[in-house]
Amino acid sequence: MKKIIITLLLSIKLFLLTTTALSAQVTKINSDLKCKIDHYLSEGVSNGFSGSILIVKDHQIKLNKGYGMADKENNIPYTSKSVAPIGSVTKQFTATAILKLVEFNKLQLTDSLSHFFKNIPVDKKNITIHQLLTHSSGFIDVIGEGDFDDIPREIFFETLFASTLLHQPGAEYAYSNAGYSILARIIEITSGQDYENFLHEHLFKPAGMTQTGYFIPKWKEYSIAKGYAFGIISVGSMIQRYEKMGKITWNLKGNGGIHSTSEDMYKWCNALKSNKIISKSSFEKLTVPYINENEEGTSYYGYGWTIFASNRNTKIISHNGGNGIYFHDFIWSPKEDALIILFTNGASREVEVAWEIEKMIFDTTYIANPIKKNLHHFVIDFMRTRRLREANELINKIKEEYLPSISHSSVLNDLGYDLLRFDSDNHTEWAIEIFKLNVELFPSEGNIWDSLGEGYLLNGQKDLAFKSYQKALDLAPSSNCSWCKSSTEAIKKLNNK
Repeated sequence: MKKIIITLLLSIKLFLLTTTALSAQVTKINSDLKCKIDHYLSEGVSNGFSGSILIVKDHQIKLNKGYGMADKENNIPYTSKSVAPIGSVTKQFTATAILKLVEFNKLQLTDSLSHFFKNIPVDKKNITIHQLLTHSSGFIDVIGEGDFDDIPREIFFETLFASTLLHQPGAEYAYSNAGYSILARIIEITSGQDYENFLHEHLFKPAGMTQTGYFIPKWKEYSIAKGYAFGIISVGSMIQRYEKMGKITWNLKGNGGIHSTSEDMYKWCNALKSNKIISKSSFEKLTVPYINENEEGTSYYGYGWTIFASNRNTKIISHNGGNGIYFHDFIWSPKEDALIILFTNGASREVEVAWEIEKMIFDTTYIANPIKKNLHHFVIDFMRTRRLREANELINKIKEEYLPSISHSSVLNDLGYDLLRFDSDNHTEWAIEIFKLNVELFPSEGNIWDSLGEGYLLNGQKDLAFKSYQKALDLAPSSNCSWCKSSTEAIKKLNNK
């Protein structure tokens, strides 16, 4: 008997030692992962990354930190509490609000537009809420001139309902911001509340989210992250524009523009997991892969969420959003209890790194390529520190390091015009160098020859301007030539001098 007890005690001791060793190993792996990701983002700050990251794995926050500046002019760092827009991730709030109204027995997912709006055209009257939620309604993506085009509500919906459908309702997927604006209006009609007020009362307040919305949170100015085009050119904040207009336009309401923080978005995830906002069955409806998003059949759209399988064959619930200045990514794997929440106030492909971090989390051997400066950032930094006679070196570096990202002539064309507006010595000459590279890469596009002509003309090089404008007209298409008039008028003026 004594021998059995001794053997049992030894077994228990061995088990405890093994468990302790495994626990220490897991702790070390977690610590190493945190340090690895933290170092990756910290190193990226000098190359343009600013924003925040919140990472959860196995019921624990592994990293919750800000990087770079939320306000460069006032030297305010970006933190986990910095406020920034979430872009199209707004759509899953809209979708959840719709399901909340279903739970209130205020509407059904099969209800059609004719149930909520009068005088709907015949081809649109039977479009359902389900089709709006899944981007299968056939509505166009946007109307008007961008997020801040203040189109009165009646005109907005009259114009949208009069537009031509892209396809038969329910037949296929076509992303539609306008479709989610319709859903926001349905929420208002059904609930009798303003869209943001409904979200605040029934979604954000129960979730404990005090820093999320358009207007309702009374943010301190220092907490709002300013936006930086390409990470370097200050454009202020969207909140400033909201306050100046005194409203949210229908081009944004329901589909984008809501502001939040890393910590509030984590509270939102927890509220969904615990069924604090909607029931378990409603949450399941929210995340069903209803309709194929791509030809490969690897990505599907649910209600306000993109749904697909990871390379580990686990379900990923995700969405991102941005406006070219700000970017937000939300990646959630419920089964693996993994969550990545990324914000940046200086958007570019180079700093939209949530999926690189996802790879680091699930593959400890994965080494991410360092964050590098985006093309705009690289060129403007070069301009600031080098002389124009070194332009050939700049062009060669662009060809060596950035050519794969220049898939369309608009990349360099936009950069050239940004340089024309940039306040620096020789900015026009630098812009000309970029336009020259563009016509070298895309020689058959008349529009960019027109841009080169404009650069030469602004620089007083009239002969070269004339030749560039003439080349533009030689390449002009027979119709739909938006820039031909400017080339023609420039040549007339040059001929008269």
